[in-house]
Amino acid sequence: MRPEKASVVLDLTEKLKRSPFVLVTDYQRMKVGDFSELRNRLAPAGAEVHVVKNNFLKRAMTDSGFPEANETLTGQTAVVTGDKDVAPVAKIFKTFAAEFKVAALKIGFVDRAILSAAELETLADLPAREVMQAQLLGLLLSPATRFVRLLNEPGSAFARLLNAKAEKEGAAAHATA
Repeated sequence: MRPEKASVVLDLTEKLKRSPFVLVTDYQRMKVGDFSELRNRLAPAGAEVHVVKNNFLKRAMTDSGFPEANETLTGQTAVVTGDKDVAPVAKIFKTFAAEFKVAALKIGFVDRAILSAAELETLADLPAREVMQAQLLGLLLSPATRFVRLLNEPGSAFARLLNAKAEKEGAAAHATA
């Protein structure tokens, strides 16, 4: 392999190793303006998209320890890498593909595990990580909250009984006066 090609493969290999996810998309029929729009949408999510030759991507994936996915690496291919969570990136792709009718995801990898296009679409439908963490925290705290309520109930019931008795005696004393 010529040195400039080896350099491209090495650079791509480093990107793949650093990224917690890799999404492979077909950018056929995408115009330059559409591609720029996709890049602009991906940037806030901490992701970037690169057009790569399929044989370079295959070699970089092999060098990075990814499972073989040669059958999906055909046609015009772009690869998306990032340094944050994959769910917002998948959501951006789903929205973008619906708006522009281009850039369909072919395959994805999250922590070196292969995800199909359907699985990536399901991932795009998930709420944001922060929302899921809050929901999980609520689920974890719910039994503890119920338990504390259960422990407080006898004391609360007794206090309500004493309050009702005091009001009844206060009303009876007020009526005789």
